[in-house]
Amino acid sequence: MSAKRYTEEFKIEAVKQVTERGHAVVDVSARLGVSGHSLYQWVKQYSVPAPQRDAIKDQQVELRQLKAELKRVTEERDILKKAAAYFAKESG
Repeated sequence: MSAKRYTEEFKIEAVKQVTERGHAVVDVSARLGVSGHSLYQWVKQYSVPAPQRDAIKDQQVELRQLKAELKRVTEERDILKKAAAYFAKESG
């Protein structure tokens, strides 16, 4: 079962109902037919201004890439350490 997808405009409007108009999250989520958890996540995500949100997203992408590269380099280092130990034992 796939999760229902909502447009960004829909999410922003739902967040505005909570943040600007002062409606309760429970009321808005029931009226719109979305889970309260989703609406809380949207409020957390869209309460930050768009330029800041884009910067955060870019940082998250870069962090993911750096973590993947670190994992790869760490694995390569471990392999090289084992190879060096093997060859040192063979030659000695």
